[in-house]
Amino acid sequence: MYGAAMIQRLAILCLFVTSARGEGESARLHALFAERYAWEMRAFPETAMSRGDYTNADRITDVSLEAIERRHEATRGHLARLLAIDERGLGADDLLSRSLFRRQLEEAVEAHQYRMYLAPVGPRSGPLQSIPQMGERVRFETQADYHNYLRRLTRVVVLLHHTRKKMGIGMREGRTPPAVTLRGVPDQVTALLDGGINALGEPFDRMPGYFRPEERRKLRRQFEEIALLGVRDALTSFRAFLVDDYIPNCRKSIAARDLPDGEAYYAFRLRAHTTTDLSAKEIHDIGMREVARIRAEMMDVIRGSDFPAAHDDSGVLSERELFEAFVGYLRTDSRFYHDDATALLDGYRAICKRVDGCLPAFFATLPRLPYGVKEMPDYMAPTQTTAFYQHGDIRNGQPGWFYANTYRLEQRPKYEMIALAMHEAVPGHHLQVALAQELENTPEFRKHIWVTAFGEGWALYSERLGIEMGLYTDPYDDFGRLLYEMWRACRLVVDTGMHAFGWSRDRAVRFMMDNTALSELNINNEVDRYIAWPGQATAYKIGELKIRALRERAETSLGERFDLRAFHDVVLGAGSVPLTVLEERVARWIAASGE
Repeated sequence: MYGAAMIQRLAILCLFVTSARGEGESARLHALFAERYAWEMRAFPETAMSRGDYTNADRITDVSLEAIERRHEATRGHLARLLAIDERGLGADDLLSRSLFRRQLEEAVEAHQYRMYLAPVGPRSGPLQSIPQMGERVRFETQADYHNYLRRLTRVVVLLHHTRKKMGIGMREGRTPPAVTLRGVPDQVTALLDGGINALGEPFDRMPGYFRPEERRKLRRQFEEIALLGVRDALTSFRAFLVDDYIPNCRKSIAARDLPDGEAYYAFRLRAHTTTDLSAKEIHDIGMREVARIRAEMMDVIRGSDFPAAHDDSGVLSERELFEAFVGYLRTDSRFYHDDATALLDGYRAICKRVDGCLPAFFATLPRLPYGVKEMPDYMAPTQTTAFYQHGDIRNGQPGWFYANTYRLEQRPKYEMIALAMHEAVPGHHLQVALAQELENTPEFRKHIWVTAFGEGWALYSERLGIEMGLYTDPYDDFGRLLYEMWRACRLVVDTGMHAFGWSRDRAVRFMMDNTALSELNINNEVDRYIAWPGQATAYKIGELKIRALRERAETSLGERFDLRAFHDVVLGAGSVPLTVLEERVARWIAASGE
């Protein structure tokens, strides 16, 4: 039997050993975080440059099959080392970082087995988007910056060679995009060859004043006579490959389940994007319920607008007929559309400035990084959706950008502009992403995690904040908000419908046409996006519903003690996290706030 004094000494010794082990394991964990981050900066030079690291600025990412396998093995190695680190003794912050890091690595390892890197080209992603943007979001201050840029451009030939090689293997294995999603891609390449790639020369129009004239001439000559010609020839050859070989041999089916291991692949994409275990059927059913709820709210707004009074026959129309008549009015009346691109962009800028003034009342913490509104490049606009956000980085001197599509202005209605601006800029993507980048005392990798259900769910939740900000006073703007919410609810239905339940593309388009006021152009582009990007579209509504439910729980639990600004700090304060982690954070905050 041990005496009391011995037991006390043993307890103190155990406490010391546990503490020392915890400190050692924490150090190992953070060393692995740092090592992985440094490895990523070497493996993906474009990402490194976007964050201000120009160590490998003369290179671009190696997209060869050999490099993909090397990166896969490195990821497996990092995961094995992570799993060997003892969780005992780690603090709460380290445990959260470990969990997020593990999820990131495990998803990368699981994704590799489906071999979709053999389908690297689409209407919204791939080299046809990255090549013409190679001169953007990078610095041009020294001669070395320009020489490194020229070296990167000369590597485009090799990049497209390896891309073609992967696509050829993908054709043989049946791992291709659906042919229907690639219809506009050859025209994208044509637009690049007809002038789009000339934007690559823009940095040579703004060379620093201290460059000698002969240096300027030499750099420009190297660009025009070597780099640009090489890019042009490679794109010309690539276009011929697309038209003659690739697209004719791409699969005719649109469903992810028809790929090799397709059912498992789609289930994986749903888990990865929603961070839930919801089945395709459960997601589909949630979508149908949301469509019905939002449709009822839409009808209330229609009846409260000036449309019924201005249309004598509206009183005798059925609910369906009234909805269709109202939507037809929105799609065709010139009052809802800008006459020129400048007016559209100025309209977005005015909305964003108005929202900026509302932010302090809703957020206790705001980012330092600014953002701007920019016109979407012509070469991508015809096949792109309405807008997108491109993050910046203060270390690289780059703001965030809200890109707005000005192609075919008769398809870009005014009534959707408030909701869209709030989604893409503030308080949506820009606010959330910039705050994550500026987290303090946080491993670097966590500042750049993107969890689709969180990021897109937050952006959709942000659209609704416009109600509380007093932005949707016009019934047509409020209908635009509901239109965008309906759009995301429809995504739950059509994404699962097409990829899991045998829906045709036409059926998906009809469903969107029947339930939204989106233009036909937007609907066709959107449906093709869902076909090409399985599961991603389901994350918006799933994430938004969770955030709204957590807010409702907090408001009910805390009553008068509920602080909206504090709630938003809790939601955004850990960066982009899975919905399960978000729920745990909010639950702890509710408990602490209620004490």
